[in-house]
Amino acid sequence: MSQPSSSITIRDVARKAGVSIATVSRYINHNVTVSPEVSERLQTVMIELKYVPHAAARHLASRKTRVIGLLLSTLKNDFFVPLLNGIESVVRNKGYNLIIATYHADLRNETPPPIGPHNTDGMLVFSDGLLDEELAHYVSIGFPIILVHHTPPPLVSIPSVTVENIEITKKLIEHLIQVHGRKRILFMRGPLSQEDSNLREKGYRLALEENGIPFDNNFIIRGDFDRNIAYQALLEFLRAEKWLDFDAVFTGDDDAAVGVLRALRQYNFRIPEDVSVVGFDDLGFASFLNPPLTTVRAPTESVGKIATERLFGLLENQKIEGTMVLPTELIVRHSCGCQYVQQNL
Repeated sequence: MSQPSSSITIRDVARKAGVSIATVSRYINHNVTVSPEVSERLQTVMIELKYVPHAAARHLASRKTRVIGLLLSTLKNDFFVPLLNGIESVVRNKGYNLIIATYHADLRNETPPPIGPHNTDGMLVFSDGLLDEELAHYVSIGFPIILVHHTPPPLVSIPSVTVENIEITKKLIEHLIQVHGRKRILFMRGPLSQEDSNLREKGYRLALEENGIPFDNNFIIRGDFDRNIAYQALLEFLRAEKWLDFDAVFTGDDDAAVGVLRALRQYNFRIPEDVSVVGFDDLGFASFLNPPLTTVRAPTESVGKIATERLFGLLENQKIEGTMVLPTELIVRHSCGCQYVQQNL
C-alpha cells in the first residue's frame, strides 16, 4: 500500500532522491541553486510521492493567501490583453490579488512551477502551461485548477473554459473557397503544443475535404501565433526557388496576420486582389489593419472572466465540472475580398 501524500516528509523525498535533506530544502525554497540533474530528480520524486511542502499544505488547508495565479508559457502577443482584463475584473471584485507567471518548457526539468499551492489559493493554467503529469499531481492533492483554452488530459477531471475552433474555422475557410474561389490556401500553424492550433488545423482540413480540395502538407507553415515568426516563416516560403502558388493565407490568429501582411507586401502582393488574408480572435487592432482583417471573433475577455469565476467557485466549495466552450463568430471585412464599410467608432 502506498503511503498517503499527507504523511510524506522531506526526509522521504531526500532518501528516495539520494540527496541530503538540506538539498531538498534548498530546492523547495529556492535559497541556493541546485544542479539541473538534481532538480530534475527531485521534481520527479516529488511528483511520484505526491509530496506537498509544509507551507504549501498549510496554504492549501487555510486558503489564507487571498491570491490566485495565472500560469502560461508566454505573454508576448496582444491576445493576452483582453484575457487578462477578464481575469483581473473578477479578481478585483473578489478582493484578491493576482500573480502571473510564465513557465517555459525548456526549464521544466530544472525548476518547479513558480506558482502553485505554496503561494496561491488556486490557479488558472493557460493552454500548455503545465504538462499532463503536473496537472494530475495538483488534482491528486486537491489544489483548485481551471484550464484556459485547454481541455483536461485523459482520466484527469479538471474544469476548463475554451472557445469553439473547428466549426468556425471550417466556416472561415469555406467562405474563402465558396465566396472568393480560393483553392490554394496556406495555413499558418500555431505552436504544436497548443490545442487551439490543432483544432483550427482540423477545421481547415475538413473545409478542404468537404469542398473537394486535396490537402497539401507543403501549404502548412509554422507561424506560432507570433507576428515576427509568421513574417520570417512566410518570407522563407516566398524565397524558396520553387515556392508554391497560393491565393489565400489563414494566419491562425490575428497577431500572425500582422507579419503575414508585411511579408506579402514586401513581395508586392495585392491584398485581397492577389491573396486573401484571414485571421482568428478579432483583436482590437484587426479592424485597423490595411486592409481591415476578416477574422473570427473569439470572446477572449469572457473566457478570462468565466474561467476566473469558475475558479472562485471551486474556492467556495461549489461543484464545478466539465468543459465550457464559448461560441465564436465570423467577422467579414475586406482582407478576404469582401466589400467592407468601416463602422463609426
